[in-house]
Amino acid sequence: MKKKVLEVIRQGQIGGGESHLLDLVYYLDKTRYQPVCLSFTGGEMINRLEASGIKCHVIESQSPFDMNVQKRVKALMKEEQIDIVHAHGSRAASNVIFPARSLHIPLIYTVHGWSFHDDQNAIIKKLRGWSEKLICHYSDSVICVSKSNAETGRQVFGLKEVTVIENGINLDVFNRNRTFDDRREGFHFSDDDFVVGFIARTTKQKNPLLFLKALKQAHEKNPKVKGLFVGEGDMDQAVDSFIQDNRMMDYLYRSPFRTDVPELLNCIDVYCLPSLWEGLSIALLEAMAMGKAIIATPTDGTKELLTDKENGLVVDFNNQQQLADAILSFFDDQSLFEKCSKNATLLVQQRFNAQRVADSVMEIYAKCVS
Repeated sequence: MKKKVLEVIRQGQIGGGESHLLDLVYYLDKTRYQPVCLSFTGGEMINRLEASGIKCHVIESQSPFDMNVQKRVKALMKEEQIDIVHAHGSRAASNVIFPARSLHIPLIYTVHGWSFHDDQNAIIKKLRGWSEKLICHYSDSVICVSKSNAETGRQVFGLKEVTVIENGINLDVFNRNRTFDDRREGFHFSDDDFVVGFIARTTKQKNPLLFLKALKQAHEKNPKVKGLFVGEGDMDQAVDSFIQDNRMMDYLYRSPFRTDVPELLNCIDVYCLPSLWEGLSIALLEAMAMGKAIIATPTDGTKELLTDKENGLVVDFNNQQQLADAILSFFDDQSLFEKCSKNATLLVQQRFNAQRVADSVMEIYAKCVS
């Protein structure tokens, strides 16, 4: 008999965790598991799941540990006769942990990057660490998407039982050898422009203003360096103001969220992700699979992916000069550019297949219901 799995995530928009959930649901063995999705906002991810025949529920909430929401979540679990709850991220887990336990339903928690990090003040970081410890303690199984994430949990609050399942992507979709529609002309880029892309949510975590500052600096030194900025989030106003104030419109194409990510990656030369923290970035894996030269900061998951000057360039956190220099290094050194691009693709093909992720997760599902 098929087991019903409630896949829970904080938001219905597309981001790294949401892409992970989409692929997981796609690759699950539907003869064994019937996925049902719960999100606390609507968005494109929900639209895609529903279009593929997956039943979805949206219970609007922006708050963790929301007691009013938890009553509705518990009712939903009973109505759908859920056998397993799989929470993706701490915000999602915080609102399903107590309903799941009260109904004696196994809870699996996948950590897509901890909610605590070094740029927070000491009180906030301690509170976030305590809440993560609470969630992990009451989860039947904890999954981390990188070894570094698991080690951070051990160091901060003594995480013990954890399974590391690295993220994966759909290598049929993100395949550099496919035929793609050309987007460069529509973005007003010429064939000899050197396009640096930022395709991510415009949030503090992704550090979008640092990308813009470094791009401006690199462009002033080499006018062939141009930018593609795609994403939206709570820093949209700050991003748009910076672009306007610095008159970057002539060499930067700015767009809100788009669904044609493979085509966007195909039209850029370099993918840049100057994040302050990450679990294991899905967007980074997608760019690597597409053969892009990568520039990124050494976040938990990223430092397990990138070896500096072998399959990408690693720059220090919040270092505008290093980021601008890295962009120019890829432009000036074609052999470095080609080596990093080739090695990045090979690594993803060998290790980061979404089917492998789904198979590993289903093993945990089986243990939880046995």
